[in-house]
Amino acid sequence: MITNKNFNIIGVIGDIHAEEQLLDKTVAFLNSQNVDNILCVGDIVDGSGDANQCCNILKREEILVVLGNHDRWLLKNEMRSLKEATQPDSLSVISQSFLISLPSTIEFPTPHGLALLCHGIGENDMARLNPDDYGYAIEVNIDIQNLIRGRKYRYVINGHTHYKMVRHFGNLTIINAGTLKHEHEPGFLVIDFVQQFVQFYKFFEDAGIEEAERVSLTAVSCDLGGFTR
Repeated sequence: MITNKNFNIIGVIGDIHAEEQLLDKTVAFLNSQNVDNILCVGDIVDGSGDANQCCNILKREEILVVLGNHDRWLLKNEMRSLKEATQPDSLSVISQSFLISLPSTIEFPTPHGLALLCHGIGENDMARLNPDDYGYAIEVNIDIQNLIRGRKYRYVINGHTHYKMVRHFGNLTIINAGTLKHEHEPGFLVIDFVQQFVQFYKFFEDAGIEEAERVSLTAVSCDLGGFTR
């Protein structure tokens, strides 16, 4: 668990998918908001942009990042026939070392309890929670049920589905940061754990930034829509 940093107000970046220009704009904007730390849910690679530059930005800005399934596949040289897949020989040694260094999850304290940063759900980077998952779909989701029953975390911050979302399961709140992928309604968010809200931001077509939904962390479930991949 990270204990030497402040996590009262954080910026969170969803799946990047080699969108280096939107990543650069996102980081600059979050820095202008004076957030305590910036976090990212992974899937840095596999997109039409420059994965090396994405790694450079994340490393330079000391952003807390977890490994996504696309990053894991790249390191294992798997699934490289995917559309827009980043090829291993296109990565610099520095970028490869950066990806290898990434953990699968990061725990950190908030004013209202322990939080977990992950890509999918917990250690499973392929697990997912969709906005329309209710009833039986939740009951048979072993990864979600383990988190609920474990009662270790107050918040789980994830990505993977490209759906921006805030959902509550008793004392557990799951916050999905969405994605920067340009064709999937790109955006990012700020979480204020002191004032207890999530502020979502979205990009215009010209890559300008505007406020989107603001969601209370103490309200009922709020599923905000988006695209999934």
